Amino acid sequence: MVIYVKNMVCNRCIMVVRQELENLKLQPLHVAMGEVELKKPLSEKQKQHLNIKLKTLGFELLDDQKQKQIEKIKSLLIQQVQSGELEEHFSITDFLTKSIHKDYSQLSRLFSEVEGITIEQFFILQKIEKVKEWLIYAELNLSEMAWKLGYSSVAHLSAQFKRVTGFTPSGFKKLGGSRKSLDEV
Repeated sequence: MVIYVKNMVCNRCIMVVRQELENLKLQPLHVAMGEVELKKPLSEKQKQHLNIKLKTLGFELLDDQKQKQIEKIKSLLIQQVQSGELEEHFSITDFLTKSIHKDYSQLSRLFSEVEGITIEQFFILQKIEKVKEWLIYAELNLSEMAWKLGYSSVAHLSAQFKRVTGFTPSGFKKLGGSRKSLDEV
């Protein structure tokens, strides 16, 4: 049985959810961002108990099909950005169509309708948060960041960063800017 969990945005989230499932003796076969495969179906009582436990940890079980689809889109895009290995001409359309096996225009319409922003805007916000992370920890220079996130140039990355944050990357770093948690982006 597969269940869907909202707000799983990193490997630590996967670990926490897995641990909670094991504590409740629900026998997870596989836990990934936003998705859990269980050995046996949940009873209604187990589902309610799990949802209460997950909510205390900042997660939530998803029942609504639209919400499940949106969480799947978010999880896939977050994973791509967090990998730091985007190709220069990475196509969100091709990637999501292949990954979810649904028409992109349908996915895009649903996402915009529910989230209030486009998939592309969400993707850009994720990339900017990754740049903030790298800037704060001084892991890479701007050229490496641009290359790893699929930007055509440092100028493109810098312009997009400024448009989203109001700061240049160097200005952000000088001011000691802060990041958002990925589930708040």
